[in-house]
Amino acid sequence: MRPAGPGGPPSAPKPPRDTKALALKGGALVAIAVVSALLWWLIRHEPEPTPVADTPSKSGQFQFTLVEGPQVTTDCASKAYGDTKKFFTDTPCTRLSRALYTTETGGKKALVSVVLVTMPGEVTATQLKTLTDKDGTGNVSDLVRDGTFKAQGAPKISGQDAAYDSHVSGAEVAIVLAGFYDKQKDKPVLERIATDALRLSGDLRR
Repeated sequence: MRPAGPGGPPSAPKPPRDTKALALKGGALVAIAVVSALLWWLIRHEPEPTPVADTPSKSGQFQFTLVEGPQVTTDCASKAYGDTKKFFTDTPCTRLSRALYTTETGGKKALVSVVLVTMPGEVTATQLKTLTDKDGTGNVSDLVRDGTFKAQGAPKISGQDAAYDSHVSGAEVAIVLAGFYDKQKDKPVLERIATDALRLSGDLRR
């Protein structure tokens, strides 16, 4: 015990320092600092993500089954009607491929005509699409209309209840018509079927 100072009682001894606890705390602080520095370095040096090419998918919303065709010809005028027939007479195509597909959704079955027309160039292809997009200008005859597909109960797909869509790419024009069997109706769904079927035109290039 330390001697008392002058005029007072002896002072209490200071408690010993817990060096082990201090060492643990210091080690923890160092570890946190190291981890923080490592995370900061990783953030600063993280490589840029590699861009992925936006390629069109061959899959779509509906599943289609080929039931007729493809039929290929170079005489578009003989396979068309209305103003579209006259257009082909004045401006012959270089290739025409036609096919029929079926698809089912929500208990309804649809028959779908897919046509791929190859014109001499982009200008005449655009002119053809502009013409067929209008009402009352005729079209390329589908395989039901020209009597090729004779399956019983096949719906007419070139009337007012049919859905239509088209697409032009370079010198190629894809034209789709779709209609439900058994006089069923659901125009929004039928229009989605027609739009989805445009991708099938790629199979008609073969």
